[in-house]
Amino acid sequence: MSSTILIIDDEAPIRESLAGILVDEGFHPLTAASAEEGLTILDNKEVNLVLLDIWLSGMDGIEALEKIKLENSDLPVIMISGHGNIETAVQTTRLGAFDFIEKPLSYDKIVLAINQGLHVARLERENKILRDSSPRVPEITGTSEPVNLLRVQIERVAPTDASVLITGGHGTGKELVAQAIHRKSKRGASPMVEVNCAAIPEDLIESELFGHVKGAFTGADRTKKGKFDQADGSTLFLDEIGDMSLKSQAKVLRILQEQTFERVGGSRSLSVDVRILAATNKNLEQEIEEGNFRADLFYRLNVVPIQMPDLAERLQDIPALVEEFLGKFKDKGLGSKQFTDSALSTLMSHSWPGNIRELRNMVERLVIMTPGQQIEAEDVALFLHPGTATPVQGNSYGLYQHLAFKEARKQFEHDYLKAKLEENKGKVSRTAEKIGMERSHLHKKIKALSIEVEEKNLPPST
Repeated sequence: MSSTILIIDDEAPIRESLAGILVDEGFHPLTAASAEEGLTILDNKEVNLVLLDIWLSGMDGIEALEKIKLENSDLPVIMISGHGNIETAVQTTRLGAFDFIEKPLSYDKIVLAINQGLHVARLERENKILRDSSPRVPEITGTSEPVNLLRVQIERVAPTDASVLITGGHGTGKELVAQAIHRKSKRGASPMVEVNCAAIPEDLIESELFGHVKGAFTGADRTKKGKFDQADGSTLFLDEIGDMSLKSQAKVLRILQEQTFERVGGSRSLSVDVRILAATNKNLEQEIEEGNFRADLFYRLNVVPIQMPDLAERLQDIPALVEEFLGKFKDKGLGSKQFTDSALSTLMSHSWPGNIRELRNMVERLVIMTPGQQIEAEDVALFLHPGTATPVQGNSYGLYQHLAFKEARKQFEHDYLKAKLEENKGKVSRTAEKIGMERSHLHKKIKALSIEVEEKNLPPST
């Protein structure tokens, strides 16, 4: 589609000459004999660039330029003058003109200026689209002790170039921590390059990471840069690195050791300056014992280990997380809704085996499916998985109404865990498995809530 160029000049021969040049160059010209006529055209037509004479009868070009920029700040305007001087050129440039050309007009100069103006405008549009479409930089939400410790670890490791291994369950926010480390590092001005090792087929992972040369395999019709190339001078985040093949692990190890690699099918060594952040939900030490992960790579990655807390370890952060999600869903057009204190208490009684991701999905589901503006405890209980979020047998929320919010949550946790322990005959390991909580965390909760545990013999499992 050809670009539309508006010519505003009160001299008919100039308009006709410029229009002829534009047609020859493949543009679509529109003409106006006055600034007022040109502004009317801009109000009614899609225009890509304006050629504007300074000396016009009626409204002059400088005033017209101000009005154009007020309404169309991204529209490139090239000023034309038969009586140009440096002062006028500087004035129009300050007002936002893209270029200033003196009469008599040179064919080559006018075409070059138009092409440059269109090119710059296109780049600015693309950058704006990228900025608008880019998600807001997420922050780590919460004030719990595990989250505060996480922030301290990020602040300490971010300024260094040390490799970081982020471990934790699905949905705990490992990528969020990687983004925070990169953003606070000296490489933060460049974008972090991300690779999900579990999402790429094994036969393509090497090409994805290291690139390939033309003809390296069927379909490799051109040389392609890999993620390590793209991350040169920045940070590469290898998510789910526990799913990477041993062959690819060996190549990653070499890069960590020597900062060099070869593209698939190539023989030339390429040097890069890349910081590695890696994440996994697997126990890599166990994977090493089973022969699925290289011990030497583990030690290279595990310079600074960061263990992500499960949501069950930071239940007090749920109200803040819910508030954050509600804001995001409102931006998506899902409306504005609020959770009552009892609804939040119900959310905080759940063990959340899917962690923050599961909580986010639940909040979105409740926002969509709850008809009223206020989400109550009964709404939450209705949608939570049966047996993990309903009130403990023999208790009701009314028992907690006289307590402050934190006290009510603590009492609910006490009653809930005590009931679950009794159901499982006091067996801590079995209870932890049933409610989706780490055994060590359950032990801590039992101690913190002063729950007496009496272990009884369980019937043989069938």
